[in-house]
Amino acid sequence: MIRLQKVMADRGVASRRAAEEMITEGRVRVNGDLITTLGTRVLEDAHIEVDGHLIAPPAPHRYVLMNKPIGIVSTAQDERGRRTVVDHIGARERLYPVGRLDTDSEGLLLLTNDGKWAERVLHPRYGHEREYDVWVEGDLTDEAVARLQRGIPLEEGMARAVRVSVRSRSRGRSRISMVLLTGWKRQVRRMCIAVGLKVTRLVRVRMGPLELGKLRPGEFRDLTKREIDVMTAPVPQPKPQVRDDREPDIAERAPRATGAVRGVAPFVKRREPVRAIAQRVTRRAPLVRTRVGPVESARAGAPRVTRRGPRAAAGPAARFGAGPRTGRPASAGNAARFAPRRRSTRAAAGRAAPRRGQR
Repeated sequence: MIRLQKVMADRGVASRRAAEEMITEGRVRVNGDLITTLGTRVLEDAHIEVDGHLIAPPAPHRYVLMNKPIGIVSTAQDERGRRTVVDHIGARERLYPVGRLDTDSEGLLLLTNDGKWAERVLHPRYGHEREYDVWVEGDLTDEAVARLQRGIPLEEGMARAVRVSVRSRSRGRSRISMVLLTGWKRQVRRMCIAVGLKVTRLVRVRMGPLELGKLRPGEFRDLTKREIDVMTAPVPQPKPQVRDDREPDIAERAPRATGAVRGVAPFVKRREPVRAIAQRVTRRAPLVRTRVGPVESARAGAPRVTRRGPRAAAGPAARFGAGPRTGRPASAGNAARFAPRRRSTRAAAGRAAPRRGQR
């Protein structure tokens, strides 16, 4: 379903604004019913009458590429009576330009009677580039080129050139190539004026994948089926990079242990902080500390006392299986490995004895 005024405009009755006036005046009938409400939606092939005359069915869609010359207005109609691009083509269909070019500009211009196709071509999300050959007067410096790429503040917003390349440069006159993604009114000229350059000639040579080619000023041709489809094909967008905020696994942060450590398990892929892992390792491999029974000071020369009885059972000898009367373990097991080496009382007494020269 399409709005009635749009269907009338597509069939060449009048512009949308003029069609709306016809509807409010009660001059339009659809399938025999009088329509006076704006915004009424009808089928594209509906039976429409204006002032009792049947409107011809919609014409087939047409797509034209034209090399617009200087001095022709890029509109369907002109209030001043100037020659338009539609008058220049002289088509039976009601064509209208897709976008515009200034009267003093020339180059590639598209015309069609397919409103949906024209809207998709001009929509920014399709990202069709517009390339211009620009002849300028003034001092073309590297700073001016950089400013054109950084952006020039205009009334519509920040105007930036995707690419700017210098074709030729001489005294006060240069030729550059500018690529834009927007087609604001006199955008190229206003950007150049902002950097101290005056445009003397402006030619649009490309729009998206369509190029001007060998068409001379004033010549035009119909687009091929492939060219029509490629202008409305979706532009591939880069895949967004998904940010992974989760904590990396232990196996990713610390290399896997190559050798086995006694009492420490190898690194496992678990989601635990490094500090917790260090605490777990400490718990698994405690330091072995054994305590020997009380010993008198060997420096005083007193003999060592080995206590027997109930208190001796709490010592390491009782823990590791020592005999009841001897302080030695019954077998050379863990006690022999972990018990500290005991000093000889005689050696200790010898160290404590004074030297021969000090007597």
